[in-house]
Amino acid sequence: MAGKLYVCATPIGNLEDITYRVLRTLKEVDCIAAEDTRNSIKLLNHFGIQTPMTSYHEFNKLEKAYQLIEKLRKGMNIALITDAGTPGISDPGEDLIRICYEEGIEVTSLPGASACITALTLSGLPTRRFCFEAFLPRDNKKRGIILQELKNETRTIILYEAPHHLKTTLVDLRDALGNRQISLCRELTKKYEEVMRTTIDDAITYYQDQQSRGEYVIVIQGKSQEDIEKEKQQEWSSMDLNEHMQYYESKGISQKEAMRMVAKDRGLPKREVYYQLKVEKENKE
Repeated sequence: MAGKLYVCATPIGNLEDITYRVLRTLKEVDCIAAEDTRNSIKLLNHFGIQTPMTSYHEFNKLEKAYQLIEKLRKGMNIALITDAGTPGISDPGEDLIRICYEEGIEVTSLPGASACITALTLSGLPTRRFCFEAFLPRDNKKRGIILQELKNETRTIILYEAPHHLKTTLVDLRDALGNRQISLCRELTKKYEEVMRTTIDDAITYYQDQQSRGEYVIVIQGKSQEDIEKEKQQEWSSMDLNEHMQYYESKGISQKEAMRMVAKDRGLPKREVYYQLKVEKENKE
């Protein structure tokens, strides 16, 4: 009988956040696949876990995945852990999990800490709808594409960033998204945990004089419906009023209905649109 892959969440800082279930599983499995064995050995030693480890990381994720699959086929149970948090979230574990399903290997997930969810719940920003982008690409072209996609995102946005890239990323965010409300979360669950609720512009100013330390989770306010409506109104206002009317009338819409839609697009009373159209017509005559 084939073994099972256990996707085990580990603490993102505070070791007390590990679950009893994860501890028991790490002790009972035949092998632990860890992103960085040098880092994970500290966790295992702290809890007196002596299960053998093997490395599974970004640079060996495909070749090593099939080696682990062979072990699973032979009946070994394997726990997958990352440096911190939940494997598969911005992590090479997603490839191993996918390949397990392709190869008919059973997978189960043991929930626990996750930096993106921890930061979201601390941010003070809307939590009902959100999108997670992890680390922005370093390649300028790919980075630009992602930022353009996020420009009109109405959900709360969650990003990860390293301290030495924080200043550049804040400037890129300001240029692409404008001056949004953000929460900068660092050292999550640790002694010096900090959540800075601010704006992108104020954060840029702050870090001109302050050194960024620790791994950051940036939680960004989504674009408001009000801003979306204002932008649409500006786009329509750049069009001639008659052209705007013709746009709808060319679709078979009645003049009366077209006038109502034009008024809504431009944020004007219907009578104002009627008056402007009347004045334009009289001027032409």
